[in-house]
Amino acid sequence: MHFSSDNWAGAHPLIAESLTRHASGFAAAYGGSDLDKKIEAKFNEIFEREVAVFFVGTGTAANSLAMASVSRPGGVAFCHREAHLIADEGGAPEFLGQGIRLAGVDGAYGKIDPQELEAAIGRVPPEFVHAGQPMAVSISQSTEIGTVYEHGEIEAVAEICRKHGLSLHMDGARFANAMAGLGSSPAEMSWRRGVDVLSFGGTKNGCWCAEALVVFDPEKAKDLPFIRKRSAHLFSKTRFIAAQFEAYFEDDLWMQVAAHANNMSSRLQEIIRASDNARLAWDSQANEVFAIMRRDRFDMLIEKGVRFYEWHTPNFASSLVGDDELITRLVTGFATTEDHVLGFAESLE
Repeated sequence: MHFSSDNWAGAHPLIAESLTRHASGFAAAYGGSDLDKKIEAKFNEIFEREVAVFFVGTGTAANSLAMASVSRPGGVAFCHREAHLIADEGGAPEFLGQGIRLAGVDGAYGKIDPQELEAAIGRVPPEFVHAGQPMAVSISQSTEIGTVYEHGEIEAVAEICRKHGLSLHMDGARFANAMAGLGSSPAEMSWRRGVDVLSFGGTKNGCWCAEALVVFDPEKAKDLPFIRKRSAHLFSKTRFIAAQFEAYFEDDLWMQVAAHANNMSSRLQEIIRASDNARLAWDSQANEVFAIMRRDRFDMLIEKGVRFYEWHTPNFASSLVGDDELITRLVTGFATTEDHVLGFAESLE
């Protein structure tokens, strides 16, 4: 019963088959193969416009290079105070972003509050050289705690970005899960809402190692080939990232996998709602579930072989947790089965 992370599962069989199929023979390196170009064209089709696509191997690379691509001298980028970008990237965005700074912004349920964002930007007036200058805003979709920005919520942040001349970045490590949760399309959840740059994740949704940085205005991506190379994130055999995306997009596998993961998440939430031994911390629209339980119950579940994590209590949720309780996180994915969910339910009770 593995609910620790969607990174724990292997690769979807169809993606593994695609990697094997493309493992033999010869193909142009560094993004020049026919397969690379085919998948770049597929991104144009998916997003319903011409985009610039840059394959990378990790979400950290995608997020960090996104920041580097919009960097300004003394640049400050704003994100939720508990976003992966600021809390779990080990300083990579600041390092690869040429010394930028990340400023945390408050907001309930993992989402930036627009009023808090305006106030945070106001504390970095661009005419005051000692403070640096605002450069970008980053939102996570889905968020670090399984919630999802509605279209209107993305637009509200984008409007603030336009007002202050800032780029809007979306960390889409679980982009497909958020789409499935909203019933949205890629275009409707990104550039049509005002997003400029997207970190497009595949690894958490069944790929072996496949991420992409998508820039919705190719004219603004002219420096990215050099930024990626300088940062040591240009793969020589990029066809193996493209091979994963080939299977990922074929017959909408990526959306089938995301819908399955979200369905398993919904089943877990039903079980927790019905239990006397745990309660939901908040509702999730994607594939991460957060439950509050007593520490001895958590320890017992670990002893029974359930693999999941204790989670730090978000700032907005401090009043939800009792002295002898903790928040836990359970993550579902393509490899989660109904038997795993039922096994968790039996162990919980």
